[in-house]
Amino acid sequence: MLETRRFLYVGFMCHQVIEKALKAYWSEVLEEPPLKIHHLSRLAAKSGLIDELSEDQMDFIDSLEPLNIEARYPSYKEQLMKVLTSEYCKELLEKTKALQLWIKDRL
Repeated sequence: MLETRRFLYVGFMCHQVIEKALKAYWSEVLEEPPLKIHHLSRLAAKSGLIDELSEDQMDFIDSLEPLNIEARYPSYKEQLMKVLTSEYCKELLEKTKALQLWIKDRL
């Protein structure tokens, strides 16, 4: 998606990766199904992982939040396209992979 310049989907998929990692963590530590929500910081908080996240990791989670809902609505796409450049998406991918591995290490 990055190579074909589909930047909205890069952002959306980064959000999805972290959402699924947080839900996996939730399921492991709480031994119950996670809430059917997409709000990353709420998932982190309810699972207890928020206490272990660094400020940088929380800032990153906050930056991913709008990429889930807003990317689905046409009125937000133009606004997001201004932010989602090739360089920004490369950074999103790197940070997503790092956070995903960090969460996985806690499982």
